[in-house]
Amino acid sequence: MTFGFQVFAQDGAARTGAVATAHGTIATPAFMPVGTAATVKAMTPEAVRETGADIVLANTYHLMLRPGAERIAGLGGLHEFMHWQRPILTDSGGFQVYSLSGLRKMDEAGVTFKSHIDGTEMYLSPERSIEVQRLLDADITMAFDECTPFPAAEDVAAASMQLSMRWAERCRTAFVARPGYALFGIVQGGMYPDLRAESAARLLQLGFDGYAIGGLAVGEGQALTFATLDATVPHLPRDRPRYLMGVGRPADIVGAVQRGIDMFDCVMPTRSGRTGQLFTPRGTLNIRNARHGDDPRPVDAACRCPLCRHYSRGYLHHLFRAKEILGAMLATWHNLTHYQDLMANLRAAVAAGRLDNFAADFANTAATGDIDPLGNLPAPGSN
Repeated sequence: MTFGFQVFAQDGAARTGAVATAHGTIATPAFMPVGTAATVKAMTPEAVRETGADIVLANTYHLMLRPGAERIAGLGGLHEFMHWQRPILTDSGGFQVYSLSGLRKMDEAGVTFKSHIDGTEMYLSPERSIEVQRLLDADITMAFDECTPFPAAEDVAAASMQLSMRWAERCRTAFVARPGYALFGIVQGGMYPDLRAESAARLLQLGFDGYAIGGLAVGEGQALTFATLDATVPHLPRDRPRYLMGVGRPADIVGAVQRGIDMFDCVMPTRSGRTGQLFTPRGTLNIRNARHGDDPRPVDAACRCPLCRHYSRGYLHHLFRAKEILGAMLATWHNLTHYQDLMANLRAAVAAGRLDNFAADFANTAATGDIDPLGNLPAPGSN
């Protein structure tokens, strides 16, 4: 299958379409569950697929450390290794190396760092990142970049962006083109519109199969995120998928789709699920709160996930208080289902030309919050 992107409908800057890859098609806008170490935590691959996910994300840095890219290749590649025969995108490892702080040394050639697992000294360059992702057999490979810190002075952001662009050129040269496989470039430049425009222009000159926007979701807040998207997206081609890395909260996703973003990833739904934080149309619910202990209702009566179809808030509260693994499993399944249903609703709203109305209704519903104290329960079936 040839890699490609097709737009089916547009509503303002937003669009809905499909990305074709070697391992299947991805309906967009799409949310990618994060399976950093070749597993989406607390979920089986079959359960991930049942939520509606078309694609998952895995991570170059973590998998090159353990069990090793060559070992995974010897075992048939990442799809076979993790029993996920659908598209996989691999993060290049740039963000993870950036987060190592004092454990890394970076120069023009690449990054030398110490493994967070056992302290072994490792090396990651643009060429090695691309090689690892090829060994993993990622459908979508990400260029190796430096994640610009926030906040950063303009000269610091400019130097970081220019290094990432030089690395992007090396990634483009190192990438081995195969039918159905793609390489995405990453726009950097901090919070500076001129730098973002320069970065996008450099990447377009090199020519990538898709374009990601990196360096956001690092503490800048929603208003600055949206302003950066407003300054960046117009510089990206209409016939290539656009990927906003590491975002995020449901409200962030809705606003980013309105601004023309097609793909998302974030650990939020899985990490929150493991800590008892559940997403609902009315906001988040902390199932650990004592008031849920005697609550017979589901988390969300309208939700199709196994948790909401079969179990009460009281039972889930018990599982978390008892530290039972099933609690994390059910809560994660619920959160990923909530995110995938949000994406399906966004696709439908774009196709119907009513995205702004959907976004307004979404914001109004979420603003009501979780206001269900025990002793003042809504009528059965309401939420």
